[in-house]
Amino acid sequence: MNFNDIFKSSFLENISSVTLLDMLLAIVLAFGIGLFIFLVYKKTYTGVMYSSSFGVTLVALTMITTVVILAVTSNVVLSLGMVGALSIVRFRTAIKEPLDIAFLFWSIAAGIVLAAGMIPLAVIGSVVIGVILLVFVNKKSHVNPYIVVIRCADHASETAAKEYLIKNTLRAVTKTKSAQKGMIELNMEIRLKDDNTDFINELAEMKGVESAVLVSYNGDYMN
Repeated sequence: MNFNDIFKSSFLENISSVTLLDMLLAIVLAFGIGLFIFLVYKKTYTGVMYSSSFGVTLVALTMITTVVILAVTSNVVLSLGMVGALSIVRFRTAIKEPLDIAFLFWSIAAGIVLAAGMIPLAVIGSVVIGVILLVFVNKKSHVNPYIVVIRCADHASETAAKEYLIKNTLRAVTKTKSAQKGMIELNMEIRLKDDNTDFINELAEMKGVESAVLVSYNGDYMN
């Protein structure tokens, strides 16, 4: 192979397989959709500790997927090699929130659809998904179930605490109860009437009640 054969190779012919305008348009749209996904993720996050790096990853993942699919759609041989190369990649990062998986697939799907040339589907689909997530995830917090952990000194204080919760909540059901000498611990599932949680303070001050803790199911603590 001489110097002229290098410039006659099919490698250089692939340079023009995707036009510069198509590349710029796809990357800009991917950035816009990725940014929209990031904003929806930030708005709907309900976990304990918000990770800004995961939000940036959603933007980058949308753009990276778009670039990869653009290369794959322009060359059938390259698509086969890409499948083989990506099949050996293993990701070890643990996903703590189930909703995070949905955002990852959303970013990947948006990048694939966008690079395939289905721009209206990518844009409209992302808007519809974002609106649905905003509606269902950002519902009022008091409609979610909570667990109240109560430590009482005796049976009389236990009965008074349960009656107080039944009176000041929409629903109160005993989940678990443990008793030992000098202490009774109750775990009760409740539904709040509104966002006000001051009743926990009053419950903790009742005679015979040693402590009262309000816990949400996603690990957040409110008092």
